[in-house]
Amino acid sequence: MHHVVYVAPYLAGNTLTCLERMMAMPDVRLGVITHEPIERFPVKLRASLSGHYRVSDCLDAAALSTACRAFAEEWGRVDRLIGFLEQMQEALATARDAVGIPGMGAAAASNFRDKNRMKAVLRAAGLPVARQRLIRSGADALSFVAEVGYPVVLKPPAGMGSKNTVRVSTPEELYAALNSFLPSPERPLQGEEFITGSEHTFESISIGGQVVWSSSSYYLPGPLKVLETPWMQYCVLLPRQAIPPHATDFAALNARALAALGMETGLSHMEWFIRPDGSPVISEVGARPPGVHLMPMMGLAHGVDMWDAWVKLMIRGEFSIPERKAAVGVAFFRAQGPGRVVTTVDGVEAAEAAVGKWVVSSRMPRVGQPRSEHYEGEGYAIVRHPTTEGAVHALRTLITTIKVRS
Repeated sequence: MHHVVYVAPYLAGNTLTCLERMMAMPDVRLGVITHEPIERFPVKLRASLSGHYRVSDCLDAAALSTACRAFAEEWGRVDRLIGFLEQMQEALATARDAVGIPGMGAAAASNFRDKNRMKAVLRAAGLPVARQRLIRSGADALSFVAEVGYPVVLKPPAGMGSKNTVRVSTPEELYAALNSFLPSPERPLQGEEFITGSEHTFESISIGGQVVWSSSSYYLPGPLKVLETPWMQYCVLLPRQAIPPHATDFAALNARALAALGMETGLSHMEWFIRPDGSPVISEVGARPPGVHLMPMMGLAHGVDMWDAWVKLMIRGEFSIPERKAAVGVAFFRAQGPGRVVTTVDGVEAAEAAVGKWVVSSRMPRVGQPRSEHYEGEGYAIVRHPTTEGAVHALRTLITTIKVRS
């Protein structure tokens, strides 16, 4: 019997999905640490819980440690402390260290979460990364630009994806960004050399420090470019080959990077570039499941429930997956225009007639819906096709036929 504590701040989306998958495992005794009172848990799930501990802040490592000690006192031990949200990883790791729970510790978690530290570790291991510096003042920013030249990227050291990430290409843009972020020794920024080229992801399953499975996807185009270009639509593509030719050589760099950062058992999400000259550059790595619908997409490509596979990996240290059966992609629909709400959604019927048989999941934008500031936009459609070319055609048809205006 595995004694598992799962940290689920609020019961929504993938947080609830993981809880349901864990409860379905017959060899798991499950307790939950949450912001929610027990009355908000679905009735059918309450009976399967072996414990409920409410905290006010799931990012508080001390609170997580106290809760885990309470579970250990009642059960005799805690075998796993699990949560997949990016912002919780350091708190989870600190609590594991404090209570003596197996799994990623605080040192490794900081390597993945602190982007400045991450780049330093990767560079020390001889891996290709963009030049970077921690920006604590305007003087730091000017010195960094003098070293690497424009453009540069500024973002929080513990950011997620492209959230709060800006590219600056002129002194005027730099000063505007400094006025927005107001960096200080207490609130530093991560400054990075801007890398041009095609952007990809590299997902890996590691067990005992060894990479046992990997998959690479395409960002079409990169998230930062989408955020900077309001009219641009955004897609992510999983090709028919799990490791297509462009990613074959990169697999060794990915494995070296994970070893340097301290990955033992888990799923990692790496973002990387191929420069115009063909050389690879590692952007950043997360020690958690990826976003942008890559979890259901990988499941559709292989004919499995990827969240169920991840739960079993984290609890039992086991992973098994069939060969890839199809290419899968997601098209995100972003509203065009100056308004703050969606005013029209056109072309849905035409897109359905053209490629609807390949669409396996969707959430269409709705008139009156508030406009999103995220690069994922106001809606999406996931396609599955036996060939990469067919999936690309379906994605292109969707984003050129469906028009969302605000």
